[in-house]
Amino acid sequence: MFSRSDITKLMQRWPHFEDGVTNDIAILIGIFTGLTIVAYNICLNYTEDFFWSNSEITNSYFVILIPAIGGLLVGIIAFLSADIRRCNVAEVIEGTALHGGRIRIKDAFREVVLSIISIATGGSVGKEAPGILAGSGIGSIFAKALKAPDHRYRTLIGCGAAGGIAAAFNAPLAGVVFVVEVIFGELETRTFIPIVISAVFATLVANLIFEVKPIQISYYGLVDPIGELILYLILGILCGISSVLLIRTLFTVHDGFNKLPVHSAFKPAIGGLFVGLMGYCYPQIRGIGYDVIADVLMNSFTIQLLLVLFVLKILAFSFTIGSGGAGGSIVPSMFAGAMLGGAYGTIVHSIFPTSTAAAGAYALVGMGATLAGVARAPLTAVLILFELTRDYNIILPLMFACVISNSISNSLHEESMFTEVLKRRGFTIRRGKEVNIMEAMFVRDNMRTNVHTISVEDTAKDLLGLMQSSRHAGFPVLDSDQKLCGIVTLEDMREKVNYGELDTKISQIATHDVIAAYPDETLDVVLKRFAMRDVGRLPVVSRDDDKRLLGIITRSDIVKSYNKEIVTRVQEKDQKR
Repeated sequence: MFSRSDITKLMQRWPHFEDGVTNDIAILIGIFTGLTIVAYNICLNYTEDFFWSNSEITNSYFVILIPAIGGLLVGIIAFLSADIRRCNVAEVIEGTALHGGRIRIKDAFREVVLSIISIATGGSVGKEAPGILAGSGIGSIFAKALKAPDHRYRTLIGCGAAGGIAAAFNAPLAGVVFVVEVIFGELETRTFIPIVISAVFATLVANLIFEVKPIQISYYGLVDPIGELILYLILGILCGISSVLLIRTLFTVHDGFNKLPVHSAFKPAIGGLFVGLMGYCYPQIRGIGYDVIADVLMNSFTIQLLLVLFVLKILAFSFTIGSGGAGGSIVPSMFAGAMLGGAYGTIVHSIFPTSTAAAGAYALVGMGATLAGVARAPLTAVLILFELTRDYNIILPLMFACVISNSISNSLHEESMFTEVLKRRGFTIRRGKEVNIMEAMFVRDNMRTNVHTISVEDTAKDLLGLMQSSRHAGFPVLDSDQKLCGIVTLEDMREKVNYGELDTKISQIATHDVIAAYPDETLDVVLKRFAMRDVGRLPVVSRDDDKRLLGIITRSDIVKSYNKEIVTRVQEKDQKR
């Protein structure tokens, strides 16, 4: 039998074995994440029944105190477990970008428990963040047990996060894309398959136990394709503005509670009291609010009520999270978007009754567009709405409004709700990397100058021998004057050389349309070039002569340098504390 160390050695030696094992582990992560989400839902249902089943209490003024009691419980538990730090989606992003995927497992699962208390007592939050944290925690357990290197640790964390979203919303596609857009910030081909596998199995397990039915909506399509797209353009702009309003309101409330001269254990109770007061007048803003969203999509509310709920939901969510409560921001964003879109749709439909869809269509688009602006994840927003409703008819205006909202939100407020947390800690994360670090590091300090090259006159046989002796998979190609004239890789061999034709000249195999890097360029610029051409290495050439080879820089060189710098900076911050 293989021991854990034997498996680790095999994975390090043979990448194909590593990929196979990673896919197998992704299945396990998906299954355990699905089971965890099921257990979470059961606990949440029982806890909600405990607090809300007594009609004598829920029909009295005492109902105002239930969110405050929940906040007090959250604050006390957080205070008593002082060695455990608060955790949210931002911590998962930070872990993947700065710590090789590592998150504190105790932090993640403690936050999951706290979210049950917050939601069950009427906290105005969603349950997707606990799903992400639970899945990430499970992925971290497997990665830690296998002593996984950084790149595979990140993959397994991504598997868990995707499974958490997928199982929470019955939305495997959205789970995968959320990890790509929000957690990783870019598509990494090698990690994509295991993340998909995990999301699929998490959804299957959750559905086997709790069948999740799509939200029932009326037929919504474009009544007037051109005229309505203009109206959806305006809605996208409004949702972009409202998403910025939501982000700024949350952090304004958060800053206010930080300055409040009250012990931190009691702050969530104060926030809960405000939520209780709002919820007493408008109970629709308490808890997650799926049933309220469903009613809005069926055109059940007046415009006045929709606008009131839009404002109060933003405030209730901000007071819940800003005071120290636990939960997610995806569903509150969709709730606010549904209210705004429903109100807008009601106005539009009253003015153009024959050429516009019912208000519910605009509420549906508003949900996705506001989420896109808050999370800066337009693809995730489109997919999550499609998977929740299983209705393709509204997909075009939904895509259009999500892109518009994302652009407006990004222009008004640079950070998403998640990256704003990290920016306040001194980190600026873009595409899964800390850009302040990448902008301060140069190619000349990170390139390899001792480069293996091959001549344009050499053959495929020579290339094969060089690959075997150097253990590299790509080389710059030089002409008779030792000038750069191309680059050749193992992939070129596979595509252009038939079996047994080892006499083929390198000039026939190599890629001659070469993009290069310069010594004075920063690593963030080079990373964008890697992504643009989907390559793993770039020759480094002189500014004065772009045929004079100075070295080579690879994606792995950048990652290693980045990780070293991250470790140094984190150690320096820890020493200053």
